[in-house]
Amino acid sequence: IAVDMASPTDGFRLHHSMIRVKDPVKSRDFYERILGMRFLAKKDFPGAKFSLYFFSYVPADVQIPEDDEARWEWTFTHRGHCIELTHNWGTEEQADFAYHTGNSEPRGFGHFAISVPDVYEAVSRFEREGVKILKAPDAGTMKGLAFVADPDGYWIEVIKDRARP
Repeated sequence: IAVDMASPTDGFRLHHSMIRVKDPVKSRDFYERILGMRFLAKKDFPGAKFSLYFFSYVPADVQIPEDDEARWEWTFTHRGHCIELTHNWGTEEQADFAYHTGNSEPRGFGHFAISVPDVYEAVSRFEREGVKILKAPDAGTMKGLAFVADPDGYWIEVIKDRARP
């Protein structure tokens, strides 16, 4: 499909995708330590009893502001795609609480994907870290890619970064 580059959508970009999480401590550890994303910002909304957490892949040499308000502003000028985790306060204390991740009936949201230099090495590391592997790289008919689950059971596809040799 040909797109007129001078269209009214020129300058649009996908900034972030949001998922709801039960326990922000477990989720922050997963997205930072396990997936290697950098924490960008957190904002609390006491009147509505929820918090937002933003993460993204940002090169280590890029300085993210220390000040909370400056971090928040920087997050929305960051050109990379972010994941926004929304935590509704108190859910972490409810033993039987779980969000619908979209991969059981009724189906809806499916997954998001990360690209890595080596899928097999990444999955091996995830296994050592105790991450739930939903599909190993050589399982099924689609070879060379994997699926893992975050602490809330959201599916994350792990694919080869084809921009790397």
